[in-house]
Amino acid sequence: MLGWVITCHDDRAQALLDRLEKKFGPLPQCRAVSFWRGLSTNMLSRMMCDALHETDSGEGVIFLTDSAGDAPYRVAALMSHKHSHCEVISGISYALIEKMLPLRETLSSEAFREMIVAEGFPEASSLWHQQQKNPPFVLLHDLYAN
Repeated sequence: MLGWVITCHDDRAQALLDRLEKKFGPLPQCRAVSFWRGLSTNMLSRMMCDALHETDSGEGVIFLTDSAGDAPYRVAALMSHKHSHCEVISGISYALIEKMLPLRETLSSEAFREMIVAEGFPEASSLWHQQQKNPPFVLLHDLYAN
């Protein structure tokens, strides 16, 4: 099963998780991480790292964030590069994650990423999709060195 780390500004992450658990009961491998005004990105990183390890069963973890480019998204993006089968999704809503909930048991992290972005378009996107629009910077020297 894919782990979920819901991470948003203020109390939105916990509110989303509470609403899901009220409807579906306790959700294994699912944690909320709130980014409060004044919280350092270092502390946010530590909280998200703990949540990543608590939710990862080896099949992958999906970071569900409220907006691309903000601190929760950036921290998740840095973590995803160090852990296999980690995806970062932005632009989530309650309706979207409720719809995707049953699929976390059957899909790979990559298939889940594709499906949630397709279902949530145009609001939802992923780090992977953003990287396809903006490929990594390559020095010309590196291109001609081969």
